[in-house]
Amino acid sequence: MNPANTTKRPHGQIRRSQVIITFGPGALVDLPNYAAIVGGLEFWQGTDRQIFEERLIGKLQEVLNVPDLKLFAPPVDSGEPNAPKTGIAVWMFPEWFVAQYKIEGPDKVRSRPLVHREMLVANKFLGPDRKKYPVVPIRFVQACLNGHISDLDWYGFVHDYKEECRRPLYVDERGTGGDLSDITIRCDCGKSRPLIVAARSPQAALGFCKGRRPWLGNNSREQCGGGGPGVQINRLLIRSASNAYFPQVLSVISIPDANAKLRKAVDEVWEDFLQYAESMDDVKKERKKAKVNASLEGWSDATVFAEIERRRGGGPEQTKTIKYAEIETLLSSPDEIGEDILDGDFFARVLPKPNGDPKILDKVERIVLVHRLREVVAQVGFTRFEAAMNEVDGELNLDVRRAPLAREISWLPAVENRGEGIFIAFKRDAIKSWMNRPAVQRRGMQLLRGFQAWEQGHPSSKSTFPGLPYVMLHSLSHLLITAVSFECGYSASAIRERIYAGESGYGILLHTGTQDSEGTLGGLVQVGRKIETHLRNALELGRLCSNDPVCAQHNPQDTHEERYLMGAACHGCVLIAETSCERFNQYLDRSLVVPNVATSGTEFFDDASL
Repeated sequence: MNPANTTKRPHGQIRRSQVIITFGPGALVDLPNYAAIVGGLEFWQGTDRQIFEERLIGKLQEVLNVPDLKLFAPPVDSGEPNAPKTGIAVWMFPEWFVAQYKIEGPDKVRSRPLVHREMLVANKFLGPDRKKYPVVPIRFVQACLNGHISDLDWYGFVHDYKEECRRPLYVDERGTGGDLSDITIRCDCGKSRPLIVAARSPQAALGFCKGRRPWLGNNSREQCGGGGPGVQINRLLIRSASNAYFPQVLSVISIPDANAKLRKAVDEVWEDFLQYAESMDDVKKERKKAKVNASLEGWSDATVFAEIERRRGGGPEQTKTIKYAEIETLLSSPDEIGEDILDGDFFARVLPKPNGDPKILDKVERIVLVHRLREVVAQVGFTRFEAAMNEVDGELNLDVRRAPLAREISWLPAVENRGEGIFIAFKRDAIKSWMNRPAVQRRGMQLLRGFQAWEQGHPSSKSTFPGLPYVMLHSLSHLLITAVSFECGYSASAIRERIYAGESGYGILLHTGTQDSEGTLGGLVQVGRKIETHLRNALELGRLCSNDPVCAQHNPQDTHEERYLMGAACHGCVLIAETSCERFNQYLDRSLVVPNVATSGTEFFDDASL
């Protein structure tokens, strides 16, 4: 991993068993000696553990139009000295460094040389005194909304792209805060330019994107926006900032397939018998054979023939959205769902509705204790500057300009998370009755106008307002995560949410999910047995915020705060770790859940519930 190597090959390998897909191709990382960008999937070695999840693979094949798409876990370092090389290749990025050699610049400011990697000697800066000084990667790069990224043309930046001067460059810093207004890039010829202009006037200071994709290796450059009107202006990016990389992922909960046994039964006699059946009468004739009759026992001729037609394409299976299929199983299933076996993918029990306060429990339709749960998460691409949120129904947002993980996609990285959870379903009639109240409709219009104000600043976004039921359930979910974390044994950041809000039903699934035993301690299942207490605690948390009355009085349309996608919500009440939230802490308003110091009449749970 020598920074002085040429760029004809990857500059190193990351060999860690803890690698997860949020650390995927195109991510910027700091290694001990230099900074790097994670290589594309072509440069991953040792991805030999395939992950199977039919529902997820089917969705991804449809979205990406890749018929034979597969999922593989990230490579794991075997630890054996003679084992085949495994790991994830990385490319040096950026290639410009700041030497740790201080000199006194103009006006006695602190100044340090800005050098390219080709100017280094044994990875060090050779100073005027012939001593070698360490270097650190410069923290500023340029990128665009299409995910392209590259070093700044520092010579061109300083000289406003009007001269070919190649004299030494320096980074002059006034103060110690690292603010852009205190940093100036200076050339030995006397020209200089403050870095703040790159943030304020990116088109003039950085120009249009040239489509560089260093994570895909050499000769991977493309025309940004296809060379048409979609070409983007470069933006200044701090490579260690949180907006440098947002993975776009798609996840599903592995739920029992109601037709799995039928498909297995048909599989056993398909090639020799059933593939030639043209009608139910043919199925009936085939049943006279002992092997066929034994395999299809318990299934009607009509059911078997429907499966035959589905296989041939004559009767395609109805495609359900990701969340629709999940909530359908959770709402319509019998007392037990799945099998309670070691390493099982899903097992849940419906909890008999407890006798308690009707003001709270009368709004609850069903409580399901999920003892075993498997979540499969696959990375599809990534974005920079702005996170790509999936649709409310769990489907992938097809309008996102995501950057690719490889030049040619044939597989995607995925992880399996196993844990437990609790599902709380709310009655449709209670939701609809609440939505029909005039005060709720007025609050809905305020939130909608806030969303419309957000749209004006994001003209290319195709997002739609998720609706009041989603905002209410999402806010309640955050309050409930905080409340249960006090007793369940998990930290709030270890609990994740899945919100269901649509014609298929309304509910909240709180679940854990890790690749080890941390997610299966049993704490969330115990929460379900005392759900009334935890719901009451969650509602109490939402009534008063430490930032009230400012928080409660927040107007989503307020252009000064620019929190357009929030109502009464802040870090003092509703916001939680973004790893737990499926919407990046957006679309929240506790006024829809409980009354507060500024609003009443819009709440789903009134004062009598507390």
